Amino acid sequence: MVDGEAIEFLAARSEGDARTALNALELALATAAELGEGSVTIARAEDALQRRAVLYDKGGDRHYDYISAWIKATRGSDPDASLYYLAVMLEGGEDPRFIVRRMVIFASEDIGNADPSALGVAVAAAAAVDRVGMPEAKFALAQAAIYLALAPKSNAAGRALGAAQTHVREHGAAPVPGWLRSGPRPGQDVGGYDNPHGHPGHLSAQELLPEGVESTRFYEPDEAEAELARRLEEIREMRGR
Repeated sequence: MVDGEAIEFLAARSEGDARTALNALELALATAAELGEGSVTIARAEDALQRRAVLYDKGGDRHYDYISAWIKATRGSDPDASLYYLAVMLEGGEDPRFIVRRMVIFASEDIGNADPSALGVAVAAAAAVDRVGMPEAKFALAQAAIYLALAPKSNAAGRALGAAQTHVREHGAAPVPGWLRSGPRPGQDVGGYDNPHGHPGHLSAQELLPEGVESTRFYEPDEAEAELARRLEEIREMRGR
């Protein structure tokens, strides 16, 4: 007799390898019979597979606690902690697609333009999960976790969008300046669009924000985006801002 928990454990921990699961089950059965045990428990299955079962509820609090811990550890730039919580989730049978979705979000939310390559790494890991599958995709997840943990951090992009959204909610959407509209409409003066490609540095002094919003600034680079801050200051100066 084999306990249901032991079967579930072997299925989850064998990473899709039926031979590994079967061999472990046969060993567990033989050990239980040798010791006079009436059934194969999860503890016996653990011994057979030479792994320790992870107390992990994919549908409960632990599901959210461990992904939260992974996010915060990675945000804190600790690759060891990031890998530990990743390992717990994988050992617990977490859906790798759930994990890698959080990696993609993290790459933009917590790293952003401090290291734009981070998003590419996370997206590539997501592609690996879809195309390669487990268990091999775990290497891509580990690579991404380490990269994301060690990358410089910035939440400036999210803060900037949040500021712009708050402005729109509070003040509404201002009309688009005539020179930025898609084309002339009856009774409207579209005006002349000044294409920046015709100017030095590909920069035009023409106003691009709607009337009443001209002086508003949403994006404020932080210390991890020093190069972008320098470029933004240079652009504003050249555009007469």
